[in-house]
Amino acid sequence: MTRWLPAVAETSFVRRTALGVAGLAFVGGAVAGPASHAFASPAEQTAPAMTTVAAVSADSKPAMGKLVPHGTQGAQSHITLSKDQLANAKAITDTARKLGMGERGAVIAVATSMQESKLENLGHLGDMNDHDSLGLFQQRPSSGWGSPEQITDPVYASTAFLKGLKQVDGWQDMPLTDAAQKVQVSAFPDAYAQWEDQAAHIVQDVWTK
Repeated sequence: MTRWLPAVAETSFVRRTALGVAGLAFVGGAVAGPASHAFASPAEQTAPAMTTVAAVSADSKPAMGKLVPHGTQGAQSHITLSKDQLANAKAITDTARKLGMGERGAVIAVATSMQESKLENLGHLGDMNDHDSLGLFQQRPSSGWGSPEQITDPVYASTAFLKGLKQVDGWQDMPLTDAAQKVQVSAFPDAYAQWEDQAAHIVQDVWTK
């Protein structure tokens, strides 16, 4: 398979052991390196029925069937999120919308970030760092994902991951952990599955905010 960043396709990495469900889990990691609401004008308000339908659609939360179309796999984990973590999840979700990746793309991306960084925009962690992995998706500058400044920008990092996902044939129909693994190439490919339920509820909550 041709990856979004070809220089990374031949690279594999050894990932660090999870630090625990409640703590930061650096299992996995990236191996490689972007909706606005429309308002009706006075002239457009002559069609109230259409305006009402559009407003209802825009404000409706996505159904769980769209968010988790294949059901969850294995035991699910859950963490309490801070305002900053939720803001990062919204940045990921908004980016998925802008790129046309839909609700499912947002869930995959949020769950991947939950596994890689617990939705924390991590800088370098010294001895705890996995090589030069940084940011929400633990992407590596040395592998072509971008500069440290770029990778630690939530929108840039989300765009990089989602563009990589978009290159995966049939990602929409894959189990979440398989789709995430195609981009991340983790030493623990099944680890992403545990975050699908919480990621789906997060995306459902922030999708229209």
